[in-house]
Amino acid sequence: MNLASMALLGTLALAPDGDEPTTQGLGNYGATLGQRRAKIWEIGGYGRMRGELQHNFDLDHGPTPGGQLLYPVPLGNPSRQLLTRADMRLRTDLSAHAPRGWVSMNVRFDVLDNFALGSAPAGIPAATTSQVSSGDVIRVKRAYAQVLTPLGVIAVGRMGNHWGLGMLANSGDCTGCDSSDASDRIAWALPAFGHVFAFAYDISATGPFVSDRAGTRAIGIAPRAAVHSVTGAFLRVRQPNSLARRRRGGRFTFEYGAYGSYRWQHLDVPSTYLPLASAAPELDRGQLMIRGYEAAAADAWLRFTGKWFRVETEAAYLWAHVEQPSLIPGVELPRPASSNQGGFALESEVGEVGGRWSAGVDLGFASGDRAPGFGAYPAINGQAPVAGDLDGAQALPPYDNAVNNFRFHSDYRIDRILFREIVGTVTDATYLRPHARYTAWRGHTGQLDLNLAGVFSAAVEPTSAPGGQRPLGVEIDPSIVFRTNFALEAAFEPALLIPLSGLDNVAAGYSAKPAQLYRARLQFNF
Repeated sequence: MNLASMALLGTLALAPDGDEPTTQGLGNYGATLGQRRAKIWEIGGYGRMRGELQHNFDLDHGPTPGGQLLYPVPLGNPSRQLLTRADMRLRTDLSAHAPRGWVSMNVRFDVLDNFALGSAPAGIPAATTSQVSSGDVIRVKRAYAQVLTPLGVIAVGRMGNHWGLGMLANSGDCTGCDSSDASDRIAWALPAFGHVFAFAYDISATGPFVSDRAGTRAIGIAPRAAVHSVTGAFLRVRQPNSLARRRRGGRFTFEYGAYGSYRWQHLDVPSTYLPLASAAPELDRGQLMIRGYEAAAADAWLRFTGKWFRVETEAAYLWAHVEQPSLIPGVELPRPASSNQGGFALESEVGEVGGRWSAGVDLGFASGDRAPGFGAYPAINGQAPVAGDLDGAQALPPYDNAVNNFRFHSDYRIDRILFREIVGTVTDATYLRPHARYTAWRGHTGQLDLNLAGVFSAAVEPTSAPGGQRPLGVEIDPSIVFRTNFALEAAFEPALLIPLSGLDNVAAGYSAKPAQLYRARLQFNF
């Protein structure tokens, strides 16, 4: 059982960072309201295609003592250690505005979202002439309404979640993002005294369900098994264009925000979400069990900018308590489970706005847990990890009832191989990331940027790393990015990971070997 997966991820939404125009959160709900509009309909989005070569992402590590692989290996010749991957996504944001600009309806849908090219051949692969469309070809990510009132903005529906740097809650609006947070929410935001004050109530989870007589609507038959979340927040933030003007004018700007959130669940029906749920008997009272789950989160965000610099930081603390952690109806565990997690990220940059160069140093921390494995994505009711494993549940009731590893959102990227691909996210780790950018060419049609970043990372708890040591690796991430003025972007993004002792296979006596990545990305914005 992993309490970290329950600890409020996606209950918060605030978006002070203006790097991505579609980033959405409590702080900017209603940002497009209040003006008369010549256009009632607006459409935007992008089309993205990516292809990459992955070499030795298993690090020549071999299976862990628990039988895990650090990364999948080729089926036919595992020693070759070369994998290929290519996918695509078409994202569309559609908005309808009332002529006076007081009301808007908004929808986001992704077509072939991260769809692996060639993964759905029609018939025998060697004889296919087409690709089969599966049921999830179109995924609706957001659908919500906004209305501007004399007492602020009210938003209702399924809407994006984001806060600060995106370390904890991330709406997935960046060009390389693969996932996103969204909440079924009722939100209210009021600008007053130079700040934005906001409150949100989220219906985070409901069910189980049965159909009504007509078979058209669902009826929740366990109301006390629903998961509810409430969030209160405030912030002081400048709009992106205003902030850029102030920086060009040499003015200092201090922005900040904070929130508190609480989530609770009284009862639970584990058979509806366990891996063997499809084989469970018909729902009855015997499958209902007391859960007694409550959790809280607090997060603070700061940004200080001037003509030649930007410093931005976010810190979060998560707490959770589960009175009855058992997932088996009728079987109770004698001790409650708990979670105390902390995370911190800082980004810095020196360089003039719109200038030819910039450089900085980023750093971060995610609290750890002494249990084996990183606890990034443990399986429900999975095998208990042993020393040397890469992942696994951080709690093993009734002996270990605590989960204390903080997990960064998977779309908050600091590297391209170790945490993005092998571990899956930053957790139970610290890192230091110097980076630099240089604009090699700028013309009427666009510009060519050269980027270089280096990442040194170490485990917080050495018992979590496969090698039982803190040093994890040094990664070098260069890139070449060409951006045009007609909505086309092309990038080449290689990477080299040099693993350290924390990734060795001690049980087998193997030293981890370097891994390489070669990725090409093409994106059309509209």
